[in-house]
Amino acid sequence: MKKFAVVLAGCGVQDGAEIHEAVLTLLAIKKHGADYEVFAPDVSQHHVIDHTTGKEMNEKRNVLVESARITRGKIKPLSEFQARNFDALVFPGGFGVAKNLCSYAFDGPDCKVNPDVEKAVKDMASLQKPIGAMCISPVVISQILGNVEVTIGADIKTAQHIEKMGAKHIVTTHGEVIKDKHRPIYTTPCYMLDANILQIELGTYNLIGSIVKDLY
Repeated sequence: MKKFAVVLAGCGVQDGAEIHEAVLTLLAIKKHGADYEVFAPDVSQHHVIDHTTGKEMNEKRNVLVESARITRGKIKPLSEFQARNFDALVFPGGFGVAKNLCSYAFDGPDCKVNPDVEKAVKDMASLQKPIGAMCISPVVISQILGNVEVTIGADIKTAQHIEKMGAKHIVTTHGEVIKDKHRPIYTTPCYMLDANILQIELGTYNLIGSIVKDLY
């Protein structure tokens, strides 16, 4: 059975992992006959957003602790990730990716990436193992690996930033998966497009399916 490592960025679209994308990714992995472990950086969130108002709250939360809400407590610090133990690495989206896994939300194409995230991606890439990224997560892959083909859908500004990072952006719509021509990097837009939960299920299912197909 193939094993995926899934990296989360908290819990909640505005300040953490996008919950639909996260849960449907785990479901897609199981539907495709594979298994998973989930990881998150053991760091403080950049900030906490009240999802009923969109306003910042005066409190502090931890990315690992918040991510554990999605996984029913079954999660490990990303610092413990070992590339040799997994067949693929996947990043669901959510603004927490751009705030907690890297600083893209604030620094754009000049963003810095969390060291544990960068190490995980580089270690998998060095072993030529598949990496999947959905929604805004391709900006992290672009910043780390540079010359790679990715998609975030059709957002012009984000696509321009990706190209400034040295990557190539390809316009896509719901459920489409882009695989880089030279490396096993897979991306799909999910909620970077105006989407409903059925379209998110399609995107996550197709991305995981593309990876599993190439693993066998």
